Amino acid sequence: MKPRYLFPKDFMADPSANVFNGRMYVYPSHDYDSGAAFDDDGGHFQMRDYHVLSMDDVMNGEVTDHGVILDVDDVPWAEKQMWDNDVVEKNGKYYLVFSAKDYNGVFHLGVAVSDKPEGPFKSEPAPIIGSYSIDPCVFKDDDGEVYCYFGGLWGGQLQWYRNNKLKPAASVGEENFNPTLLPSGKEDALPSRVVRMSEDMLQFAEEPKPVVIVDDKGEPLKADDPHRFFEASWMFKRNGTYYFTYSTGDSHYLCYATADNPYGPFTYQGVILEPVCGWTTHHSITEYKGQWYLFHHDCQPSEGKDWLRSLKVMPLEFDAEGKISTMKSE
Repeated sequence: MKPRYLFPKDFMADPSANVFNGRMYVYPSHDYDSGAAFDDDGGHFQMRDYHVLSMDDVMNGEVTDHGVILDVDDVPWAEKQMWDNDVVEKNGKYYLVFSAKDYNGVFHLGVAVSDKPEGPFKSEPAPIIGSYSIDPCVFKDDDGEVYCYFGGLWGGQLQWYRNNKLKPAASVGEENFNPTLLPSGKEDALPSRVVRMSEDMLQFAEEPKPVVIVDDKGEPLKADDPHRFFEASWMFKRNGTYYFTYSTGDSHYLCYATADNPYGPFTYQGVILEPVCGWTTHHSITEYKGQWYLFHHDCQPSEGKDWLRSLKVMPLEFDAEGKISTMKSE
């Protein structure tokens, strides 16, 4: 089945798809043409607000836009660049965990709360203590514990940190990508992070831990491996197996690795999606009414403008061993 463009009326990207109350909700970032210059730090991605879309028939049904659920002007600590977000339900409340830059130019994660999955959401006055970087995915395990997976290289600032501390070599507010802070060649790739959330969902319950991806020999993937992590963490669980999925950034793949627990280490398994039109590739994977779906984006409708992306969805298939079939998004 060919992919479907979910919402051709507007430019949206980075879809986080979740099922709440028997309905599919998709929480994207909201692209627009800000006029900002293109750079490797993603300065041309100047998103200001979040919408939520919902539907009850993923491939053919009507898609409802519930409008703005959170604006940067309503987040006391955030100045700009409302990048990726995700939503989880806990104890009858809905928690939107999002990434944005503060007034020093540093990315943090924030939390906004609503009584309904369609919002609107009210932001907490300060970011999560000890949070950094971008692209949060909030995964609720079978026991009710919620884990946040996050991190992104280059403009996502993950390379500024070691052991959850800002490296002295990166000055606060630094806007330009500094390649000397990144591993290279046969050094171990820089991993994303995972952290268990507090019971009230407003803070981290522990220190974030690295999400290590290893090869079939148990060795961590290297910095020059085209399948190493770059950004766009997404976690789901199927038949007792944890699937950590992610974007490889500058090699433009979506890949996945598996483990028997939410912390890993995760063993690399393969490519989910071949490169699409546009530099970024970002996704979510969710089951709905017995079918698994891959939500993603590309830049075909904007004729390749990286900062004007469009949401897409297509069915996802597994083989008898639980491996994901590699796909192309045409």
